[in-house]
Amino acid sequence: MTTNSEGQSMGTKCRVCGGRVAEFVDLGDQPTANGFLLPHEVEGEFRFRLAVGACEDCTMVQLMEEVPQELRYHAGYRYQASGSAGHRKHFRTDAEWFLANELTGPDPFIVEIGCNDGVMLSTIAEAGVRHLGVEPSGNVADLARAKGVQVLSAFFDADTAAAVRGAHGAADVIFGANTICHIAHVESLFRGIDALLSDNGIFVFEEPYLATIIEGMAFDQIYDEHVFYFSAGSVRAMAERFGFELVHAEHIAMHGGEVRYTIARPGARTPSASLDALLAEEEAGKLSEPLTFARFGRNVERIRDDLVGLLTHLREQGKTVVGYGAPGKSSTVTTYCGITTDLIPFVVDSTPGKQGHLLPGSHLPVKPPSAFSDAYPDYAVLFAWNHAEEIMAKEQAFRAAGGKWIRFVPEVEVL
Repeated sequence: MTTNSEGQSMGTKCRVCGGRVAEFVDLGDQPTANGFLLPHEVEGEFRFRLAVGACEDCTMVQLMEEVPQELRYHAGYRYQASGSAGHRKHFRTDAEWFLANELTGPDPFIVEIGCNDGVMLSTIAEAGVRHLGVEPSGNVADLARAKGVQVLSAFFDADTAAAVRGAHGAADVIFGANTICHIAHVESLFRGIDALLSDNGIFVFEEPYLATIIEGMAFDQIYDEHVFYFSAGSVRAMAERFGFELVHAEHIAMHGGEVRYTIARPGARTPSASLDALLAEEEAGKLSEPLTFARFGRNVERIRDDLVGLLTHLREQGKTVVGYGAPGKSSTVTTYCGITTDLIPFVVDSTPGKQGHLLPGSHLPVKPPSAFSDAYPDYAVLFAWNHAEEIMAKEQAFRAAGGKWIRFVPEVEVL
């Protein structure tokens, strides 16, 4: 990596094609997003520079610096995909689609990369279909096993895939949800897909969408676990580079707007009209243009200033403000904005493993939902904004008590 006279990054090597990556936003020194802390663990907290750039050749948007995967996924990993009713419904629908359309042969087999707590594969297991989750975080893998899901505790790479193929045979479907963008070693990933996928099989993954982040100003989707920020154009280039073909892409509602991609062996499947439409949308919207990225960087700074200004104003007025939800992305916002307990004294979250801990980076205390209703605050910052509808429906008493919600994407506003 080279730097200019001010120490700013001027480029690094693309993890996909080896091209030059030009940085367009720097969110400062950040922690691992799901590295929730106990008070005595604050000293010596791991930090890295959270910055993002775009490859000038294949257009892949990616982190400039990478956190080792062992620091991101481990036995103390806090995220549980089944924690949201919306997630449970979505992944049951995914599983039912696979069962009806792809897992219909005499002895079908599906592999999920990063199965977390078994939120999708539990439906597959209930149907009696052969399956395997590959999950490196031991605690959530155990939760999946308790649901009857078969799990291999490992990182997915070429060696793991070869071992799975030897033990179970070829996979008809390889699936990943909010996981593939986490894997930095893309060459080994695709060698693994090549080793494990059947001739007519499909590799399906659904991930945060670059346009949602750029156009929707969802800068909090940028954190250590998200190494890549996919568009249809960059995924197509990545697939072709490693001997595959992108044959389908469609918008899905997860996390405020994701895209589900389907990759197959060249010529095995007919590319869909929705893929062509999405590629055309990206070109018309100049999604991968340097000016688009530069505008995004300026707008991120504006949101930071507006949010801190609002919270400071409310504090001066004597208003009470708490945070609602402690997803991984909340650490990006609170750390980048320099939000401390004098502005937001605590955050509430329904995940038991996060309660009693401190939010990474900002060290805001995380409390159970009961702390929210014990004495409703005047305002609540909606850190889990991608679950806004579900949360607001559940917390109608807060609104009835005069409470107001604060959103910060795509701009700071009081609801």
